[in-house]
Amino acid sequence: MREMVSGANIDLAALGDEAHAVIVSLRWSSPAGDGDADVSVLLLGADGKVRSDADFFFYNNPTAADGSVQLLGKIPAEEGEEDRITLDLAAIPGDVDRIVVTASRYEGARFSELDGLRLTLADRTGERLLSYAVPDAGDVSALIFGELYRRGESWKFRAVGQGYASGLAGLATDFGIAIDDDAAPDDDAAPEDERREATEAAPALSAPEPAPDTAPSRTGEPAPDAIVGKPSVPRPRTVRKKVTLPKAPRKSLAENDSWRTARLFPVSVLKSDREREMRATSVLLSVMSQVPEFGRRLTAGFGAPAGRAETFTEVSLPHGDTPRRPDGVIRMERAGKLWTALIETKTNGNALKPDQVQDYVDIAARRGYEAVITLTNDVALEGRPLIDVKIDGRRRNKVALWHLSWAEVAHQAQMLIRHEGVGNAAHAWLLQELLHYLQHENSGCHGFQNMGPAWVPVRRGIDEETLCQGDRRAVEVVENWERLIRQVCLRLGGELGQKVLPVQRAKRGTDPDSRRAGLADDLCTDGRLTAELRIEGTPGIMAITADLRTGRLRTSIEIPAPEQGYPLTWAKRLVRQLAEAPADLHVETLTDGSAGGPRGTLERLRPEPGDILPRDDTQITGFRLSLFKSMGNTRGNAESGFIRSVDQAVDRFHAGVVTQLDRRAGRRA
Repeated sequence: MREMVSGANIDLAALGDEAHAVIVSLRWSSPAGDGDADVSVLLLGADGKVRSDADFFFYNNPTAADGSVQLLGKIPAEEGEEDRITLDLAAIPGDVDRIVVTASRYEGARFSELDGLRLTLADRTGERLLSYAVPDAGDVSALIFGELYRRGESWKFRAVGQGYASGLAGLATDFGIAIDDDAAPDDDAAPEDERREATEAAPALSAPEPAPDTAPSRTGEPAPDAIVGKPSVPRPRTVRKKVTLPKAPRKSLAENDSWRTARLFPVSVLKSDREREMRATSVLLSVMSQVPEFGRRLTAGFGAPAGRAETFTEVSLPHGDTPRRPDGVIRMERAGKLWTALIETKTNGNALKPDQVQDYVDIAARRGYEAVITLTNDVALEGRPLIDVKIDGRRRNKVALWHLSWAEVAHQAQMLIRHEGVGNAAHAWLLQELLHYLQHENSGCHGFQNMGPAWVPVRRGIDEETLCQGDRRAVEVVENWERLIRQVCLRLGGELGQKVLPVQRAKRGTDPDSRRAGLADDLCTDGRLTAELRIEGTPGIMAITADLRTGRLRTSIEIPAPEQGYPLTWAKRLVRQLAEAPADLHVETLTDGSAGGPRGTLERLRPEPGDILPRDDTQITGFRLSLFKSMGNTRGNAESGFIRSVDQAVDRFHAGVVTQLDRRAGRRA
């Protein structure tokens, strides 16, 4: 992998034959675990201007109509998080000369507060081609990480690292883009109480570009003569779209509850795991081919080009004396070129068979196919493949091995039909039927549901104080805990229509295996599994602690103290905010001293909020809100299981506590 420095550029053709479709990833981490930024992409012509406002891709416009650009969103990384963008360079229109990759922060946040700012560029197989670490972002709220630009018939990449203290507005002005801070909402926008706050002003037009092969001049001051306003041209709305979830289904016309609604994909007839695998594969692939937005959402991250898609099931492919039959095949066609992926599916928690997947990789390599995709209930971890296969480096054709979980499939369906929208009502109905199928108890597509065989021995070892550091079983439990937390994030994010990501705190440079080994040693010492979730739009980080010694789950959030006002006012205001919260909610005052502050249940504090305040002049730094729940005993997702209890604890805390908190509570009196 090539390591770049600021101002350096390189021809992508020199990095590999597969660089015509690339995945750009932006990474960062926050010491406090609450750093976030929004990624955006600009397509510029030879004159340095966007051709129209459709060339500005951000959270409200994440995908190009031709599929050449797609913002895939954030995923957890070994340090912090990673925001990914797919660029199909072969599909970029010929009159686009440059692609600028940027990120911006909001509400006064600066990139100097983030660590490990890095851009990586990978080919369609996922192999990383180059990496660029931004050396010093400075006190800026917008940053150009890098850009791709044409030189003849090829594309080059330039590492930029240019910051703008004036934020996205300053960055846009440098390109001559008009800024509309007061853009009126669309007529079909959600009601006022359901709209999201705009986080940044949005560019509408663009400006002249600096000379080729040189980074743009660093300037944070707007150039007044560069701003071109065209009121007649609709400007991109930066108010984040949010479609209200259906509050209640329409009244049924059935005479009684025994009448069942006819479903497009029935599941009651499924009797065996093989039937579940065949039905699930066929249902998913057929919906992918008929709903382009959904199909593209799933395949873009695998390096597939945008184009016409066809899907197949139970295809027979020659392999020695015995043909092999993968569960499915996806073929994408664009400009006469084919991209092909073989699909191997498992349901109901069944494990992948290494020799079977190895056969499919070998077949794909021989036939010039691009990928093998495994689809199971399991959630893959970074740095830990679900299955190891051997890739023959002597073969000219490289085959990428990707993994998809059923939880991710359901998440993407939820995001489209409940929050972001699809092309027409028929597509929405198809996705709704798919989601109903995936969530049915008999489909076998419920995601990660088992803490593994090490769960019971580890819990017993903690109870008996016989579990020692270095025990491999503790590492297995930590890995499955991480899988569970990632699935909780997918499920909750799909329901809310917001980003929900796990916060991973580790020293810079710590690899995932070392981090998990350290967490396993902590589990052996104190008997606790811990995790933190960052939910977009909330005033703090949600913490989850599973105490295996006491058998209790604790969900909590810390609210910083307001910057102004009086402590008694803070306490009264907090209690008023939590008027509908559970009475057993624990409230604890955080102080700057070594000893903890006063604490009590909400039921006791409602008549006397002042009881939560210290009796001396100790400085209050914030408040911690916590709910406790008994932990399930079994390792699975049964009613008495541990996984079910974690889901219930997170849902109750978010609905009963987090939703009532004012996200600005820590910044005003």
